[in-house]
Amino acid sequence: MAPRANWKGFLRLSLVTCPVALYPATSDTEKVSFNQINRKTGHRIKYLKVDAETGDEVTSEDIVKGYKVDTDTYIEVTKDELDDIALDSTHTIEIDEFVPKADIDNRYLIRPYYLVPDGKVGHDAYAVIRETIRSMDKVAIGRVVLTNREHIIALEPLESGLMGTLLRYPYEVRSEQEYFDDIQDVKLTKDMLDLAKHIVEKKSGAFEPELFEDHYETALIDLINKKRSGMPITAKAAPKTGGNVINLMDALKKSLATEKEAAPAAKVAKEAVKGKKPKKRVEGQREMLLPISGKGGRDAAAKAPPKEATKEASKKADKPVRAPARAKKAS
Repeated sequence: MAPRANWKGFLRLSLVTCPVALYPATSDTEKVSFNQINRKTGHRIKYLKVDAETGDEVTSEDIVKGYKVDTDTYIEVTKDELDDIALDSTHTIEIDEFVPKADIDNRYLIRPYYLVPDGKVGHDAYAVIRETIRSMDKVAIGRVVLTNREHIIALEPLESGLMGTLLRYPYEVRSEQEYFDDIQDVKLTKDMLDLAKHIVEKKSGAFEPELFEDHYETALIDLINKKRSGMPITAKAAPKTGGNVINLMDALKKSLATEKEAAPAAKVAKEAVKGKKPKKRVEGQREMLLPISGKGGRDAAAKAPPKEATKEASKKADKPVRAPARAKKAS
């Protein structure tokens, strides 16, 4: 089942207009998430909206927006007043200009969306706008209103569709000078830079996001499976930190030697991952977690405590926990 559109309206380039829908291009819903519960009862925590002074619960119809101007002083703004100042561009993405993609500083990028034709009409106008942007090798800059706020959006062709990226306004981006002014200006020798370049060359490769693994997510799934099956949880030893670098040249030489040793094993592991047939992903559905016996299959089941010790834990495992779906390899 396709996700619901965040916005529907029209895409307009001068007099060329077509109905479109805006969908989020990313999702966090497939990650393991937690609820807060009462340690004593095991019940879920419920939050109430209360008056900060009286402590009384306040109903939704009595809650309005307020702008703080002083301590305990607010200017009340109603929904009708906000609707009255709604922008004309609420239902239209108006393309204002075209700019080179390289001109857009990465700090201005917020999040990506997919912009697709809405319905059976307007596909020809959509294609004209898409191919015009593609042929000029530029990015179209427009405006879109989401949740009553106007945003700048950059549109660019992506295969047969358009990808729109929300952009920040200048006042939302902090100046780097606030942070970089105190960085010392140091002189590096050619030998140091040459060694560092060799390390980079050893670690260089193509960008293949399908090979990325969320190690923390994997550890979370393993932890939950072990707790569901009543297996003992052992704390890991704290990782060793690198500490202060006494001799930078020695550190670079050791790093290069380490990378040379690790390169063959890393290549074999990478090829093994690439050789695996990716699992088919069903939209909106996560892959099942490991069986109740845990990650080790039969071995884990053999090491698990007796059935009596896991009986209560099994009763509480009323819902299967799911792992994140493996990302599709870009075509």
